Amino acid sequence: MLDARARLLLKALVERYIADGQPVGSRTLSKASGLELSPATIRNVMSDLEDLGLIVSPHTSAGRIPTARGYRLFVDTMLTTQHDQLSASHITAPRLAPDQPQKVFSNAAHMLSSLSQFVGVVMAPRRTSVFRHIEFLRLSEKRFLVIIVSPDGDVQNRVIFTEADYTQSQLFEASNFLNSHYAGMAIEEVRERLKNEVDALRGEIAALMQAAVKVSTEAIESRDEVVVSGERNLLAVSDFSSDMGNLRKLFDLFEQKAQLVRLLDVSSRAEGVRIYIGGESQVIPYQELSVVTAPYEVDGQVVGTLGVIGPMRMPYEKMIQIVDITSKLVSSALSQSK
Repeated sequence: MLDARARLLLKALVERYIADGQPVGSRTLSKASGLELSPATIRNVMSDLEDLGLIVSPHTSAGRIPTARGYRLFVDTMLTTQHDQLSASHITAPRLAPDQPQKVFSNAAHMLSSLSQFVGVVMAPRRTSVFRHIEFLRLSEKRFLVIIVSPDGDVQNRVIFTEADYTQSQLFEASNFLNSHYAGMAIEEVRERLKNEVDALRGEIAALMQAAVKVSTEAIESRDEVVVSGERNLLAVSDFSSDMGNLRKLFDLFEQKAQLVRLLDVSSRAEGVRIYIGGESQVIPYQELSVVTAPYEVDGQVVGTLGVIGPMRMPYEKMIQIVDITSKLVSSALSQSK
């Protein structure tokens, strides 16, 4: 909807603001765009861009800065990636330790952070929801500990509360039934079979087992691991450092990780690099943040997602290359380790 002149001026304004972090005035924009236009003409175009919600004037300056909508138009239609800016040689594959998948994720997050100078995030592949063994331990009235052992020996403990109380012998009965009939099955399959077989069980034991299956699902799902690196880099970003309240919210985001898991899970269903600007993702509702993500694969099958989180004022061309190259290297390292 913009004519060529307005597009060129918007592109120049976004690029200048990304580079300098200062509101861009008409004089600066005239030089940056290379257009021989009068200051009055440039001001008129900037006024039109502001009316369209693409740029805004901060209270303290006569210059303009891009809005989230302006960044989105820039990223979608004006971005030109210079492939010679960054190459895979900047990220050496041996550091990804292909024989140790966990090191692949931690090293990849560190590399994303180091290369971007922002925050690197990697979501490890979703683990199998199969249990090998389950036990119940009575803690107090109507309060029990569920111990879930996975096939690889990982142990998860969860406390459940029930409407009815159970003796330890009833707990043994329930755990023996689950272990003898359902060990080695996926939790989701156990849940479905319990629904069908509930009539064959004594009511109180069935209720206990259904509660256990529910908490087992939550325990296994909580094992989805997000590796985060470089949170402290945000302290050096002027867009954030002036507002300690915002910084505190961001650090809470990285510590809790639940929102990151949802965002990266959504991103894993998309092909190639995805860019979320401001609050676009609706999963991470922070207007000041942008997220660049890409899925990674094992033998052609998407198994996880990685990305960079930083301010809206980030060099998107460089971030796209960093994320794209890292996802390819992670895919290669994980495929070699099989």
